[in-house]
Amino acid sequence: MNVATTVQTSPGLEAFVGRSAGQGTALSAMGIPTRRVEAWRYTPLRAFADTVWAEAAALSDAQAQTVLAGLPLPEAGSRVVFANGRRVEALSSLSDSIVSTAAEAEDPLEDRFSAVLNAALVQHGLSVRIPAGTDAGMLALVSLTVGENISTHLRHRIVLEEGASLTLFDVNAGKGRYVTNPRLDIVVGKGARLTHVKLQQDSLTAGHLAIVVASVDGNGNYDSFTLNNGSELARHEVVAKLTAAHAQVHVNGIQIVDGSRLNDLTSMIHHAAPDCGSRQTVKTVLSESGQGVFQGKILVDRIAQKTDGYQMNQALLLSEKAQINSKPELEIYADDVKCSHGATVGALDDEQLFYLRSRGIPEAEARDILVRAFLLDALDLVTDEALRDLLQGSIRV
Repeated sequence: MNVATTVQTSPGLEAFVGRSAGQGTALSAMGIPTRRVEAWRYTPLRAFADTVWAEAAALSDAQAQTVLAGLPLPEAGSRVVFANGRRVEALSSLSDSIVSTAAEAEDPLEDRFSAVLNAALVQHGLSVRIPAGTDAGMLALVSLTVGENISTHLRHRIVLEEGASLTLFDVNAGKGRYVTNPRLDIVVGKGARLTHVKLQQDSLTAGHLAIVVASVDGNGNYDSFTLNNGSELARHEVVAKLTAAHAQVHVNGIQIVDGSRLNDLTSMIHHAAPDCGSRQTVKTVLSESGQGVFQGKILVDRIAQKTDGYQMNQALLLSEKAQINSKPELEIYADDVKCSHGATVGALDDEQLFYLRSRGIPEAEARDILVRAFLLDALDLVTDEALRDLLQGSIRV
């Protein structure tokens, strides 16, 4: 259960509830999770609780453009830019194949803190529909945040109708000390496909609490990949449900953690129909005093026979002070399934390092080669070649 049994008041909680315009009842009842809450045992939110987070002031188009100019973005396709929680029309454009829609109420997910916080302070983000049978190409969704002790809480919604397809490049970046708390609701219709590639490179003094809620219909495919490359503390959380036969969900990712930062990838994949598959491959590279977290759960209902579920979490420790916490979990009520999970932790291979050094390669470059080789098969899971190249160029090792 994710809900705290004893709510501790704090400056951060009081500030969030005070800004919620009467929508903070659930947030007030839940409180900001402590380590006593199982789902947050490895990801302490003390800094969130101790800071009074204010509403972000609007950025000018010129300020937004300055931050945008430094980001790796695809040249072609649609683009929607938000800056400090507000859409920047001058920097945004949608193709005719992407239809804007009104925001809709979604499952409140009252047992998940990131969703509860977003609901209390929600800012309406992108809400679009891809018509049946339409290939909408590339959409870059860019969220920029600039400021000190501010927070943003965008909620986006993307619906793919039957047989539709879309590639979403989801970028989060900024400057300063802030919290971003986006929610993305995804509906993948029958036979539709959404490729979701996320680059999280927020300021190294920022916090990032994101939640993705995906529903996938029969023969639909939600294929996601996240590169956690920024923030002082970041959690990317995915809650996905396979609702009809032959649906597929992939939740893959890479986390690069140095300094005293913490990155967390948490997922819950719910198999609620037969003959569905899910794949999770997460690789984490940790140096200095960095901390990584992987919490992945596969839930298989009794009706979900012939489920094929797979989890693998691998960590590479480049320092004796680095730490990884891995918690894969299977909860299975069907008897005809193929589900597995695994976790490995290791360091660089001294023999491989010696071999590269003996060939005249400097130590720093040799280490870089071995780290990138460790990440290579995870990056290969990004099916869009252009986005794979953008991610590869963004990795800091």
